Amino acid sequence: MRAYSAGGVVFRLSPTCPLENDFATEPDGMEYDATDSEGTVFMEVALVGRSHAGIWALPKGTPQSGETIEQVAVREAQEETGLQVRLIAYIGSISYSFVRDQVRYHKQVRHFLLEAIGGDTRLHDAEYDIVKWFPLHEACRRLTYQNEVNILYHAEEMLQRWQQYRRKEGQK
Repeated sequence: MRAYSAGGVVFRLSPTCPLENDFATEPDGMEYDATDSEGTVFMEVALVGRSHAGIWALPKGTPQSGETIEQVAVREAQEETGLQVRLIAYIGSISYSFVRDQVRYHKQVRHFLLEAIGGDTRLHDAEYDIVKWFPLHEACRRLTYQNEVNILYHAEEMLQRWQQYRRKEGQK
């Protein structure tokens, strides 16, 4: 049986050390430039986890009737992380198989780059019991599934290109 879902990499730009608040502002409320002198972007990623199973994953879920794949990605990320997100771009898809109740499923998950623009990780739904921010490379070490690690690396490349474009256009 074929199954489809969507989700993404929820990110925030950060200085070299992680912040305690939930989205990309300094404690005084001012936005910061999250690049070093070479233009390197420091990125943190929100992962969802199940503490009893020791699983860390990217947020994702199943479409509801009438939803576009982009709407699914945004809704699922918001529900599972408690964060408000803005869709930036399509990253790519992963496919895998699993068996449930003696039925083999072939699942394809489409991932999007999603910027955290508000919200609070404490407001996530009950599907996962932990939502936590990690620096990108720590998130790669924590993720349970290698195919999601590959998505993170693609997201990092996309984010660097997006930041370069924004700098060219005179935005931060």
